[in-house]
Amino acid sequence: MVHGDHPDAKPVFDLDSLQLLVLANLLRGGRYMSGREIVPAPDLFPGATENPFAPPYDFRPLRLMKKIEAGARFIQTQITFNVARFAAFMEGVRDLGLDRRVPILAGVAPLRSARAARYLQERVPGMEVPDAIVRRMEQAGPDRTRREDEGIRICVEIIDQLRDIKGLAWFHLMPIRWEEAVGEIASRARLLPARASLLGPFAAAAVDDGGAEGRAAADGSALQRAREHRA
Repeated sequence: MVHGDHPDAKPVFDLDSLQLLVLANLLRGGRYMSGREIVPAPDLFPGATENPFAPPYDFRPLRLMKKIEAGARFIQTQITFNVARFAAFMEGVRDLGLDRRVPILAGVAPLRSARAARYLQERVPGMEVPDAIVRRMEQAGPDRTRREDEGIRICVEIIDQLRDIKGLAWFHLMPIRWEEAVGEIASRARLLPARASLLGPFAAAAVDDGGAEGRAAADGSALQRAREHRA
């Protein structure tokens, strides 16, 4: 569960993300907030996002713990470009034992151009794009095929580095307005098939069309299988 307003909607601040998780689990248990019974109870599988790249960094694992305590059953992170920062975040997550409580999916996304890389670096709060990645996209030049291939290459390299981080369940692919890249990324990064027997107690792959802070859509069937495997 995340908070963020639809562009055409009026802002509503009755509930924050933690309270919304509590509400979702209350509904899942067959009760409205008023206490009235819901028959049948909705089959909800609530999740939440976390951003390892927004300061204060030491607080992020604790904030994640609050979301899990509020009822989050899976976690998706902001897009990862700074692997070292993500690794430090996961160290805090493991210290709290949170990786054993819910599956954590690392957000990853391909860059399509140097312009996109600079925009994320300079204009998007809570997004950390290292200068080295921006330079690589610049060096790819103006040719569309070459720069898109470099963006996919960087994404696959990040996935390969993230594989070595303990406590990570799998990945959340976020090809922002570039859904055609998913198959190529999955193939190069050897993400398919995503089998629980190969990936440990939590196995899930999710594809979204936007940022982790603004959206938290996941493949419900895959997450359901991960839940059943854990049980």
